[in-house]
Amino acid sequence: MRLFISATLILAALVHLLPLAGVLGSAQLNTLYGIPIAEPNLELLMRHRAVLFGLLGGLLLLAAFRPTLQPAAFIAGLVSVGSFLLLALLVGEINPLLRRVVIVDAVALVLLLAGAAARWQVNAQLAK
Repeated sequence: MRLFISATLILAALVHLLPLAGVLGSAQLNTLYGIPIAEPNLELLMRHRAVLFGLLGGLLLLAAFRPTLQPAAFIAGLVSVGSFLLLALLVGEINPLLRRVVIVDAVALVLLLAGAAARWQVNAQLAK
């Protein structure tokens, strides 16, 4: 069960580490999201977003090997993917590359929910 929990965190970490490439500049951001980033202020915000994804991915990866960090990692990961999916639903029309991100985040949501449920089950068994 602990291996399953770690695996869900590692896979979710990979999902969050992939956008880290966007920190390299607007060309990488365009490749990731299919959106030309011509305005410098938008580029700054998107590159900073990439850094934040890297931090979250790092937390998820570290939590895979440090059980004490797992509750915080699951919460942070679930808030990240859940909020993106909700916002995508509210916005509606998105380009094909962002639709791919929605699909990947939906998979990440399932992984994180399954991992969190397994973690809760392990804690419940230990409490007995």
